[in-house]
Amino acid sequence: MYGTFITLEGVEGAGKTTILHELHQYLLEKELETVVTREPGGIEIAEKIRNVILDRSHTNMDARTEALLYAAARRQHLVEKVIPNLEAGKVILCDRFIDSSLAYQGFARDLGIDEVFEINKFAIKECMPHITLLLNLDPRIGMERIWSNTEREQNRLDLESLSFHEKVYEGYQLLIRQFPQRIKVIDADQPYEKVLKECIEALENYFNTKNA
Repeated sequence: MYGTFITLEGVEGAGKTTILHELHQYLLEKELETVVTREPGGIEIAEKIRNVILDRSHTNMDARTEALLYAAARRQHLVEKVIPNLEAGKVILCDRFIDSSLAYQGFARDLGIDEVFEINKFAIKECMPHITLLLNLDPRIGMERIWSNTEREQNRLDLESLSFHEKVYEGYQLLIRQFPQRIKVIDADQPYEKVLKECIEALENYFNTKNA
């Protein structure tokens, strides 16, 4: 038995964290044993790498260093948490994965999507998500949500210019075209209930097709 690897992606402020919690409840109601995790992070070593990457004082971090740190955290997360739980037949629900590296470092940092993909192929081997829900949102709206949320702890990426986040958005649009079978696009500029409904419908369609 092998489980299902589900990832959520999107620009900053797209609402992934809230949707992730609701999807977890939905999967539990479907009696699917589910593990919720995030990237970078999810396990102790990867969380420590996360702290280095997102530290607001590390504004001089080189783009290649950043890409390699993300890949290193991803590798440790996979071998310690993701792969063992998939092999146990569980559902993995992960906040971000390889697509974030391709959009942020590959496209927005100008390292090249293919080049960053090669780094990550070494890290993940062939462990790709089965389905990715991309919460598609204008980065201007996403950043306005972040700036207006006084309870959210801002990290180093939140300090980037709007033009950087617009490039991240462009990177995601390229990935949508590159991986149309895997990436399901959800319009995140809708009422929350509708966004959640479309996410659930996408997962139901996936499971129905998988079990057919």
